[in-house]
Amino acid sequence: MQKSGKVKLPKGKKVAVNIGCDFDAQSIWIGSFNQTSPAYMARGEFGAEVGAPRLLKLFEKYGIKTTWAIPGHTVDTFTDVCKEVVARGHEVAHHGYVHENPAPLSYEQEERVMQMGLESLAKIGVTPRGYRSPYWDFSPNTFNILQKYGFKYDSSLMANDLHPYWPRPVEVNADKANVFGTEYNVLEIPVSWYLDDFPQMEYLTGGQEGQRSTNDIFDRWASIYDYACNNEEGACYVLTTHPQTIGRAHTIQLLERLIQYMEQRGAWFATLSEIYDAYEDN
Repeated sequence: MQKSGKVKLPKGKKVAVNIGCDFDAQSIWIGSFNQTSPAYMARGEFGAEVGAPRLLKLFEKYGIKTTWAIPGHTVDTFTDVCKEVVARGHEVAHHGYVHENPAPLSYEQEERVMQMGLESLAKIGVTPRGYRSPYWDFSPNTFNILQKYGFKYDSSLMANDLHPYWPRPVEVNADKANVFGTEYNVLEIPVSWYLDDFPQMEYLTGGQEGQRSTNDIFDRWASIYDYACNNEEGACYVLTTHPQTIGRAHTIQLLERLIQYMEQRGAWFATLSEIYDAYEDN
């Protein structure tokens, strides 16, 4: 049985809310989509030069601390804005180097990506406690590498939606039952594609239409939050945004509207590290 638990909330608060900023900038187009034309690089540049500053200003307005999952490539390419994220008191998590998919990598390749990301983050004074897979996918070696490098939590997987849990390795069988192993000592703070801006809003030529109504997105995001408030004690709500997506004029207003809504309904806005520190096993 899955071993999950609750987040101990400050008095008067109903749900722990993390606003995550996956600050992929140009790396997502290079590492995930193999798109390196000036057009795609411009979209990544928008995230760094326009979207990220807008988000920092918004979070400052509401006194919110957030978690930024930053690839090493973004740190190396847009160093000043990454330093500003740290200076404003936001948490930074490891997010690969050039937004590469870890699933097909060998142990040696994946460990090298881990080291490259750590080296880049060290340049801005960050030793991350947490990890987020660029692809929200793992290889069979990922958890072993996370344990080796002392990570406390991961936020990439989806075996729960509103409660942290201790993930287990699984032996996959097609001719008999799958077999679960002993839990890893890295806490999973789960994510959801339903709480991610990129697939809903980002246009990809020939692949993903995006451009959905912000009212539709607000209704979904608010509905998930309402369910957590009304039905789940000690829940966490992990929203994943991307500066080049949520930082657009119309979408950042959506985010501000959601912040106001959740604030009125007892949200405790917290970093992923703060959620980790407040986690209690059932």
